[in-house]
Amino acid sequence: MPQILAITGGVGGAKLALGLAHLLGPEELTFAVNAGDDFNHLGLEISPDLDTLTYTLADLANPETGWGRSDESWQFMAALGEMGGETWFQLGDRDLALHVRRTELLRQGSSRTEAAATIGQALGVAYPLLPMSDDPVRTTVHTNQGALAFQHYFVRERCQPEVISFEFQGLAAARANPAILSCLDRVDGIVICPSNPYVSVDPMLHLPGMREALIAASAPVVAVSPIVGGAAIKGPTAKMMRELAIPNTASAVAAHYGDLLDGFILDEQDQELEGALGVPAVVTQTVMITLQDRVDLARNVLAFIETLT
Repeated sequence: MPQILAITGGVGGAKLALGLAHLLGPEELTFAVNAGDDFNHLGLEISPDLDTLTYTLADLANPETGWGRSDESWQFMAALGEMGGETWFQLGDRDLALHVRRTELLRQGSSRTEAAATIGQALGVAYPLLPMSDDPVRTTVHTNQGALAFQHYFVRERCQPEVISFEFQGLAAARANPAILSCLDRVDGIVICPSNPYVSVDPMLHLPGMREALIAASAPVVAVSPIVGGAAIKGPTAKMMRELAIPNTASAVAAHYGDLLDGFILDEQDQELEGALGVPAVVTQTVMITLQDRVDLARNVLAFIETLT
């Protein structure tokens, strides 16, 4: 029975996560989730990447956006706007319940890991959903318009400011989730899902001791490229890379992860890079449009890991 740890961020990562969940049971698959995007808004504790994964695994995600809940309504936001409240971050009426419940649990003394488990189980998710830390770490985007909290950059400003650098505030006082570190002793493979390397994966890798623990693990670490043919399938990854003077290539992503990797998965559009990455690589279709695409990619990821063990 394989044991897999999947490191994931937002929508792109959740797609592969769903494929993996169709092949592996809850006792075989654990998710480590980016929490650098988390923030407090309207007095509520909001965890966008964790919520996207929760809704995806619960079969509740909005199929058109990949984030938020399906069959959503927006009366709360409309009423808030009528009273002059902030409406740039859209919270649907159904989605609002999750944030209220998380905020309530945290105020009652639950850790972020415990709150994630309580909410996930209530929505029918049996898989372990582990925030990268129970301590707050917040991604700040330094731009040509000044420093912006990640959600201000990503949602309010729609990624338009030019990126200069990233900062992960709170790292010095944060501790990697012990449940993630403990599972490294028993996993057979570690998958970095096709999430943004710089703002979805790096916050976790920069936690004290996390990267070193992943490298020291006996299980192979495999990443799926979020860059296909020089473009990002989802989100601002390619734009960020251009502004940071990083080539928009899958090989640049592999180089960014460096000695962490034991293998890399390329899309068919980038097959010319196979053999030039410094680590074993496989070429397959990584663009996930249908559920079958997600499952097929997950199956290929697992088969690749098996060749590396």
